Amino acid sequence: MSELPQNTLAKTFDPAAIETRWYRHWEEKGLFRPERPNAEPWTIVNPPPNVTGSLHIGHALDNTLQDILARHARLKGKDALWVVGTDHAGIATQMVVERQMNAAGEKRTDLSRDQFVERVWNWKAESGGEITRQLRRLGCSMDWANERFTMDEGFSKAVLKVFVELHREGLLYRDKRLVNWDPGLGTAISDLEVETRETQGKFWHLRYPLEDGMGFISVATTRPETMLADMAVAVHPDDERYREKIGKYVRLPITGRTIPIIADEHADPALGSGAVKITPGHDFNDFEVGRRAGIEARDMLNMLDAQARITQTADGLVPDYLLGMDRFEARREIVEALQAQEYLERVEDRVIQTPYGDRSGQVIEPWLTDQWYVDAKTLAQPAIEAVRDGRIKIVPKTWEKTFFNWMDNIQPWCVSRQLWWGHRIPAWFAEDGHVFVAETAEEAQAQAGEGVELRQDEDVLDTWFSSALWPFATLGWPEGEDRTLAGRYPNNVLISGFDILFFWDARMMMQGMHFMGDVPFRTLYLHGLVRAADGAKMSKSKGNTVDPLGLIDKYGADALRFFMAAMESQGRDIKMDEKRVEGYRNFATKLWNASRFAQANGIGGSTTLDPPVATNAVNKWIVAEAIATVQAVDLALADYRFDAAANAIYQFTWSRFCDWYLELIKGSIDDETKAVAGWVLDQILVLLHPFMPFITEELWHALAPREHELIVAHWPMADARALDPAAGAQVSGLIELIEAVRAARAELNVPPGARIALHTGNGVLPVEIVSYVERLARVTVTAGEAEGARAPILWGAETFALALEGVIDLDAERARLTKSLAAAEKERDALAGRLGNASFVERAKPEAVEKAKADHAEKSADAERFAAALARLA
Repeated sequence: MSELPQNTLAKTFDPAAIETRWYRHWEEKGLFRPERPNAEPWTIVNPPPNVTGSLHIGHALDNTLQDILARHARLKGKDALWVVGTDHAGIATQMVVERQMNAAGEKRTDLSRDQFVERVWNWKAESGGEITRQLRRLGCSMDWANERFTMDEGFSKAVLKVFVELHREGLLYRDKRLVNWDPGLGTAISDLEVETRETQGKFWHLRYPLEDGMGFISVATTRPETMLADMAVAVHPDDERYREKIGKYVRLPITGRTIPIIADEHADPALGSGAVKITPGHDFNDFEVGRRAGIEARDMLNMLDAQARITQTADGLVPDYLLGMDRFEARREIVEALQAQEYLERVEDRVIQTPYGDRSGQVIEPWLTDQWYVDAKTLAQPAIEAVRDGRIKIVPKTWEKTFFNWMDNIQPWCVSRQLWWGHRIPAWFAEDGHVFVAETAEEAQAQAGEGVELRQDEDVLDTWFSSALWPFATLGWPEGEDRTLAGRYPNNVLISGFDILFFWDARMMMQGMHFMGDVPFRTLYLHGLVRAADGAKMSKSKGNTVDPLGLIDKYGADALRFFMAAMESQGRDIKMDEKRVEGYRNFATKLWNASRFAQANGIGGSTTLDPPVATNAVNKWIVAEAIATVQAVDLALADYRFDAAANAIYQFTWSRFCDWYLELIKGSIDDETKAVAGWVLDQILVLLHPFMPFITEELWHALAPREHELIVAHWPMADARALDPAAGAQVSGLIELIEAVRAARAELNVPPGARIALHTGNGVLPVEIVSYVERLARVTVTAGEAEGARAPILWGAETFALALEGVIDLDAERARLTKSLAAAEKERDALAGRLGNASFVERAKPEAVEKAKADHAEKSADAERFAAALARLA
């Protein structure tokens, strides 16, 4: 029996009064992972949020969808495990701690590496749990008792083992290549951490003199300072203008270096002069051109240090006065020198796509360094095959093309970072340059031999490297420390934003298939982004972000969760709409009030899983509608159609149950009706629980003493044996007639309180529904034809009539409707004209076009409604 007693519901629904209480109860009783040793296992892992993070609206979407699936699996009786943990977030966490130190007048370099790492662990213990507390506020039913961290002891063992084994197999190696270098942080960063912005820049057209003195060759660049490390000029092999110059040399201004003119298809004859300066040590495209030209990476020139200051190149040709200068200061000096020597042809203003570090805000430099790389191309092949043959199902399927394109063209994965916080790379260097890779220093020393002095690599691993092991290392691999992998790997499904498809999802596929011999998850569901109301991407700089915790404070977690589910349509982006969140809070209030009505009328929870026996047509109808809703939700969730599942529950609860069934049974609530109403209300609570867990758990206990909490109840069975098509048709017809009468009354301005006659003419209204029609449509059913003014009511094959004589001023009503119709038609036609104007459609903002379409549809509907009302009065 539940510890929480049945209680009388408060008059007003207050989410804050129930959410914290219920979450604490679920967690303390271990209900997120109930003991079900013989049940079918079902597993999902959360994308581990940064330990420095706080809940943003994207987290709210991602975790709501996961929680819906986890709660649904639990209700289906499965041994549902939602793995939870946080990522150590190397760069972000180190920055947070360094900022704290700087505020106290300290620097990281004031401490030893070990002292700094200890400082970070202390910070985590004190401040690193904010995101997990906020996930609880959202209602996430995660297995907190086994929370993981990518730097915990067991997980760290897995990371080191993977590194060492990949290296032993030749799939992880050290190489000199270009990386995205963040001069502010002093480390390589991933593509995901690079933010491309449009900036106002310039295009400098330079003249490089031919070494033989026979003229110049023109090149253009947005980064003139990189000429200090130019190693070639490339032209297209088919460009007639330069065919005779291929193989000749130019002498660079300022440095005097002679560099060859080479042929490469990277040079586009249609762009600029058709000639391109090649700086392989400072441009990703140029790096590949240089390699095709036979320049080894070790021989490529580097003109910048780790802080993006000018340094001497290997050939010693950079003038001394430039050494130590910041790159942008050097740019000004070089441009002035080129201008003075008449090597600057012209300068264009141009919008430049400039890469910035998303954390440091510094312009990113492609920089040539020695780093550790994973042979991603080899590891990608099994993952590609798994998606092709259906072992991994990507939903929506439209993402498969993008996945294959990226994976087929995948580049080596740089996994080293120049930080102190993270998994330190398990590689030790000897003075003679030999490298020994091992899980421990003792093993490395054994490889090197006695007396060989070793120094461990200073770098740490990219956090994506460790998080790629999440689906199996969280389960205790390789030692099986706290959970069994049996039945847990592969995971059933992964929910992820499409923006980390390659940085995380694909890498989990690679590592999981390599080390576990199987896919990491059966289904990959990719959701879209939550955007601002106008469709713009949210960003702090734009000031258009939305705080999910603020929405929870205002409307409750259930309303926010339902909004996320109802708007999630197979990967399409979601436009934030606070009015919709408010609407779903109103939906919760509607259910609350329906439950209060049930309490007041002796309707309690059901005592059976099967539908109670029903003889009354209205009761048969609502049972059938409930069963149809269970079927719809089951099908929708099986297809990951969160929006369809939410809409099915919403429509049934609001329209069928609250608006119609409760109205139909008022005044005639017998024992059968109490049993049916209680059973249907239970079906609603269980179906709705994955979406709105807090209010449903509260109502579950308010309606009856229960043997167990709703979170571990039984999911309904869609039992078609309880269907009665005849009763369903009769009540559906009843509702159609009431709606037709109500619509006519509203259109014709019949006073709401007026009871008027509904004449059946030559038709017949079944006697068993007459009382319902009279009560809910406020009419008196009368045989025969109406005399005088009347409005026709079409009901199936029957034509009834509302008697209007003496009820409304017919002339005034005709005049009102005629005027309203003319106004609606005028606005409709004006909007149609605007939408028919190609200039408007092509030049206006997309949101303006969408609004015009919506307004046109609204005015068209108004015109049809007014025309129909006039026709009734004809």
